Amino acid sequence: MRTRITIVYNEPLHSRYDTVGEDKAVLGVLEAVEAVHGALLELGHSVVRVPVAPPIERAGRELRTLRADLVFNLFEGFCGYPETEDVVPEVISKTGIPFTGCPAAALRLSLDKANVKVMLKAAGIRTPDFQLLNPETLHRFRLGYPCMVKPRGEDASHGLSPESIVSDFVALEKQVRFVSNTYRGSVLVEKFVDGHEFNATVLGKSEGVVLPPSEIVYSLPPGMPRILTFAAKWEPDSLYFQGTRVICPASVGVEERQRIMETAAAAFKLLGCAGYARVDMRMDEDGELSVIEVNPNPDISPGAGAVLQAAAAGMSYTQFVEKIVQLALDGKSNENQYSPHGSRRQAQHNENTAPYAGVQTF
Repeated sequence: MRTRITIVYNEPLHSRYDTVGEDKAVLGVLEAVEAVHGALLELGHSVVRVPVAPPIERAGRELRTLRADLVFNLFEGFCGYPETEDVVPEVISKTGIPFTGCPAAALRLSLDKANVKVMLKAAGIRTPDFQLLNPETLHRFRLGYPCMVKPRGEDASHGLSPESIVSDFVALEKQVRFVSNTYRGSVLVEKFVDGHEFNATVLGKSEGVVLPPSEIVYSLPPGMPRILTFAAKWEPDSLYFQGTRVICPASVGVEERQRIMETAAAAFKLLGCAGYARVDMRMDEDGELSVIEVNPNPDISPGAGAVLQAAAAGMSYTQFVEKIVQLALDGKSNENQYSPHGSRRQAQHNENTAPYAGVQTF
């Protein structure tokens, strides 16, 4: 009997992102839906798609009546309301239907970037110093420059632009006002780490398995801050998109690679992630590694960072989707590790991914 899988995702709608030209990210979920649907069909499953739209009460009723063996959760929150990302796992968890990705609690925790940083610091995981500010509390600024100004609770690089890096009070005041007015509420201001940028995807539950990490490399004109702006992700004609590339596996030494992977695994476990999540990090000129953000249920459309890392571990896109499904169905974290040949991978499968002693990897 074929497994009945329902892909649940947020129906793209007009939202406040339209006013700042950030609607492309809203439409991005459709690429993931299409790719996952194709992979699931290739695996022999019975697949239906269910787009979810507000109001939340109606969405809840629709979710509670799903007839499925598994929900493949690609829901990113109602358009313009990222804080609703936990709606699907919150409702589905009460139906008893298994679902892919992180639980509702991890999604809620991770979306509050300030709360994540407090938790990281308390656990001894390095993260840049920060403040929460708004236009009325700017006089309390104490961090020094340069620093980064970004929304407290957005993802997909919403609100990130060259103006996000500020080097004086005038620029700080202008950007805090813009972010506060555009994205609602308090603004996260953190010390800017201008160093090598890495990210690593973790699969599993609690004690996750770390995929080969990536490095984001910038080749930008002088004066353009080296950050992953909204344009770098979503606007192919922009200098940021053209001047940003991903190297996977990251070209780093054994020791650096080990620290990146151990840090990613620790952050994944700390926030109660499960299924899959991506941890973003930067390494300063002294070699100190800091966690910038933790992203549960990151983009898994073809070409996304998590997919590149899965490929570096030897998985095709379809095999990556299969692994996500398996994790949801069996609830196991690191048993029966994936191998495209049906057995555990040899640690020495190539020179880029071999030296991972001490951290579980594919």
